[in-house]
Amino acid sequence: MIPASFDYHRPASVAEALSLVAKFGDEGRVVAGGHSLIPMMKLRMANPQHLIDLRDVAELKAGIRDDGGTTLIGALVTQAELIADESLARSCPILREAALQIADPQIRNCGTVGGNVANGDPGNDMPAVMMALDARFVVEGPDGTEELPARGFYQAAYFTSLGDNRILTAIRIPHPPTGHGAAYVKQKRKIGDYATAAAAVLLTRTGDRCTFASIALTNVADTPLFAEEASRILVGCTLDAATIDRAVAAAEAITRPSSDGRGPARFRTKVAGQMVRRAIATAKARASG
Repeated sequence: MIPASFDYHRPASVAEALSLVAKFGDEGRVVAGGHSLIPMMKLRMANPQHLIDLRDVAELKAGIRDDGGTTLIGALVTQAELIADESLARSCPILREAALQIADPQIRNCGTVGGNVANGDPGNDMPAVMMALDARFVVEGPDGTEELPARGFYQAAYFTSLGDNRILTAIRIPHPPTGHGAAYVKQKRKIGDYATAAAAVLLTRTGDRCTFASIALTNVADTPLFAEEASRILVGCTLDAATIDRAVAAAEAITRPSSDGRGPARFRTKVAGQMVRRAIATAKARASG
């Protein structure tokens, strides 16, 4: 289908973008890479009267840099740029692993990290990864700059704590511990599809015991899910089969998937459990003791 008619705006600064957001209110929508919003507009699921394109806002193209114990990623960094950054791949490899599973190379060259996390689509891959990493989202609005935790950011499908009058400008990620292991494991019907279910896992080990664990889930509820209880179960154990079974069960218990073309809800819950199990095994193998 063809989108309904709209006016197109291309601000050159965050300040100009915020002024347009304030001016148009509910009639305006911000777009970065466009790979979430434009398909919805074609299906008439979104009908903004004003489209505010951020691609000329240089402040949002801050790239990827170390910032005092954290990694700062500009909102307009593309998935392809994330994949290509060798320093980031060494310090936080789960980001590259997840980005490589998003859609296809054509989309990854246009789709932005900021758009992926800010849109609130429960099928997007990066939100769960950011929750597992305990990332914070840097936002700017009428009252200045604020950092919002990823783990409290998602409220419902396409609804976040960003609100209507603020713009996400960057993502701040604490450096994972040296020697950590991580994995993002995703089951999907075909290349380019959203996940039937996916899991992000980070963990550290001292000797044969897990000393830190973080688990998050993709596309098995109307928001990404941080599996707090499942993460807690792993800490202090030897990552033995019985304990992993308990963690998998705890992760499955918080899922609320819908039945759709990817399968019935119960099936998708069980797929989520298997993704957690596989991600734990891979992260364990990658973690230095």
